[in-house]
Amino acid sequence: MRLSASSGSSSKRSNYSRSFDLPEDDLDGSTTICGGGGGAMLPIFLNGLGRQSNNSQDLVEVTLELEDDSLVVCSVTPTRDELQPPPRLERNLSITSRIRRKFPWLRSSSSNASETASEDEAAAAAAAEEENTIMSARDARRMKASLQRSGSNAQQALKGLRFISKSTSTRACDSEELWRKVESRFRKLAKDGLLSREDFGECIGMVDSKEFAVGIFDALARRRRQKIARITKDELRDFWLQISDQSFDARLQIFFDMADSNEDGRITREEIQELIMLSASANKLSKLKEQAEDYASLIMEELDPEKLGYIELWQLETLLLQRDNYMNYSRPLSTASVGWSQNLGSFRPKNVMRRVTGTVRTHILENWQRGWILMLWFFVMAGLFAWKFNQYRNRAAFQVMGYCVATAKGAAETLKLNMALILLPVCRNTLTWLRSTRARSLIPFDDNINFHKTIACAIAIGIFIHAGTHLACDFPRIINSSPEGFALIASDFGNTRPTYKGLLSGVEGVTGIAMVVLMAIAFTLATRGFRRNLVKLPAPFNRLTGFNAFWYSHHLLGLVYILLLVHGTCLFLTQEWDQKTAWMYISVPLLLYIAERSLRTCRSEHYSVKVLKVSVLPGNVFSLVMSKPQGFMYESGQYIFLQCPTISPFEWHPFSITSAPGDDYLSVHIRIVGDWTQELKRIFTEGTHLPPSIIGPAKLSTLLRQKEQTSQPRLLVDGPYGAPAQYYKNYDVLLLVGLGIGATPFISILRDLLNNTTEEQQDSTTETSRSDDSLNSFTSSNVTPGSGNKKLQRVKSAHFYWVTREPGSFEWFKGVMDQVAEMDHKGQIELHNYLTSVYEEHDARSTLITMVQALNHAKHGVDILSGTRVRTHFARPNWKEVFAKIASKHPYATVGVFYCGLPVLAKELKKLCHDLSHKTSTRFEFHKEYF
Repeated sequence: MRLSASSGSSSKRSNYSRSFDLPEDDLDGSTTICGGGGGAMLPIFLNGLGRQSNNSQDLVEVTLELEDDSLVVCSVTPTRDELQPPPRLERNLSITSRIRRKFPWLRSSSSNASETASEDEAAAAAAAEEENTIMSARDARRMKASLQRSGSNAQQALKGLRFISKSTSTRACDSEELWRKVESRFRKLAKDGLLSREDFGECIGMVDSKEFAVGIFDALARRRRQKIARITKDELRDFWLQISDQSFDARLQIFFDMADSNEDGRITREEIQELIMLSASANKLSKLKEQAEDYASLIMEELDPEKLGYIELWQLETLLLQRDNYMNYSRPLSTASVGWSQNLGSFRPKNVMRRVTGTVRTHILENWQRGWILMLWFFVMAGLFAWKFNQYRNRAAFQVMGYCVATAKGAAETLKLNMALILLPVCRNTLTWLRSTRARSLIPFDDNINFHKTIACAIAIGIFIHAGTHLACDFPRIINSSPEGFALIASDFGNTRPTYKGLLSGVEGVTGIAMVVLMAIAFTLATRGFRRNLVKLPAPFNRLTGFNAFWYSHHLLGLVYILLLVHGTCLFLTQEWDQKTAWMYISVPLLLYIAERSLRTCRSEHYSVKVLKVSVLPGNVFSLVMSKPQGFMYESGQYIFLQCPTISPFEWHPFSITSAPGDDYLSVHIRIVGDWTQELKRIFTEGTHLPPSIIGPAKLSTLLRQKEQTSQPRLLVDGPYGAPAQYYKNYDVLLLVGLGIGATPFISILRDLLNNTTEEQQDSTTETSRSDDSLNSFTSSNVTPGSGNKKLQRVKSAHFYWVTREPGSFEWFKGVMDQVAEMDHKGQIELHNYLTSVYEEHDARSTLITMVQALNHAKHGVDILSGTRVRTHFARPNWKEVFAKIASKHPYATVGVFYCGLPVLAKELKKLCHDLSHKTSTRFEFHKEYF
């Protein structure tokens, strides 16, 4: 042990100062150091310290001050031999404290200056000890993080943090092909052989994320100890190899360097905030940029619990690798894949014959309703054609016109049938009523429009055969027939041989040609290209495209039916009234359709509603909350027609109902996609400043009183009308898939399920309270009306998947999402939001957003994008995984799959329903509607 002594020059303090070692043989108590009281004990104590030091090879330097009769310890600091490793700080600090505890006179006899020095030394020692503890805790976390890297979640995360998007890499065969594309873009963008910093993003394929690409550029340039604005092709090649490196550690280091702008190996809160803003800009998330500071603090709070003010590379890696641990809500179960494989293994057919048999069986189960309807329709048409064909083969006209007249008349008979049937699929009120009867188990009412289109095609074929045969065969044969032959049919033409022009200018010819022209116009403008405005025509013919042209041209068919009655009455070869059967075919369907249109007109006048609230929402959408007409009954999933006479007294537009049947109001959400919706928004929001809002289940009497005091345009309601989604009550398990505004029919279903769940809980609570009093329980159970007749809800589980491109869309139904998360205590409803405008979760541009999202949801239970408790997933769902999870979770169940959106996804979902129904014990039944 080494001692250092000093003395002052004054009378009280000597100037003596020296350092010396106390050998082991001098530490036996024989050495005496004179000083104040108790000084003789110091060698004995040091002797004990010396023995401990010799055992551990620890050395300390003790600095003492001699002041008259006092000996003051100034400091005890660790020292070491050059050949020895540094001693541990904890041992040295304990020696210091033991010296001062053993010899309190060392403190009490010192001057004020010495006391201050001792206190500072103690504070420094305590701070050093605290810092050592902090570093030890951080080192322990670092070691734990390195051990957790081999976990399953970590291994999955190691595949992420890609700077080259997955879609880009899968389209290319190898890295060389990708580089050739980059090289090609370099030649286009480079000037004088140099690529500018601003064009780097476009060159590597980040066209929509140029700011993020600039961040990558700067990070890679700092690695070269350069601050450059342009790079050569060779430097670009080097940059490209680094960002396309397959090593996760290499990609992580680049990502870390993007934030570490000062290259000190540490990231501060401000640097994290800048990286969050860069990621938010790349994904066009303006709301996230506004809250970047809060989210940066959230990351520091999680990764820097010691509050050192910075994080290191391993901490960022820990957050990335352990991201899935924070996903405790709306997360696909890891056991789904296991159950999926087990379910498949049990039910996959063993041989080809069984597979074929299973496929045929599945097709029959899915299409037997359509099949028997189409077969019945086809056989009826074939029977009518054969009956009329044979009838005219036995007539005198057959001797003149031969098989031409028989074919034309057979086609005419099928036209009569189809002109009657085509009205039935558009009788909406009748179909809505039939949907609630047992007929729905036999007739596929969801395919009413498809059947309507199929009949229209049959009518077009029938017209071609009937009119073509008359014009090309029958009429020339009549004109050119021999006198003997014409004599057989002369009575049908007033005993005068007609001319070709006379046949066309007669009542039969004029009405026939007029019908063909009108139906050609209506059919053409009803095709998808014209109806959806896909066909671009020059002005003024561009008015012939769009929904309005389709709507108004279809009303020309009313004139067609009048002409059909006239045409069917004035026949050339039939004189008896009972053989003129056109009116027999079309009278009943035509009267039914006229009655329906009359009912719609009268009901819409009765269902004139008051608009209680208009909410302008993000994504070019607004919602209307209307008063509920008296007696207006509907089911979730149905839709209504709206008409605003101020805009047009003829136009009716369909919208799904988003309120629940138990609500005391009607609500719809309308996307602005045309002139009518744009004008409707203008009319109801003109002169007002309405903030975005969501309507909950609260009463709207206050709003009603406010609206009654102000005048507003009339809004007429027609409906409700049946839709495929209303069948949801027929299933125990639901899979609801909505694209964008296509989520509207399912919002009503979710609200209805939530209301029913709340009522069941209230009823359960009421029954429990009643059971406390047996007499009251007996009495109430006998007087409560309808208590035993209430239909139990069949739906046990519902999975809702909402896929949208705009983050603002989540504000449309934010209130519903929060209510489900708060009130669905049984876990009956699962909500899954997917935002396709954000890069996939393993893309470097969304990595930090994913981290923040996971942290915020784990700590606060709120999603950073939707503002609800429902976590938002990025990119598109893996539908095969979704179906696999449901099949595993609900074996031997029948799942109702309801889809509302674009046709392209419907094909994929329908195929998955077919495949999973065939390969698992779970049966999926698909229902769709398009917007």
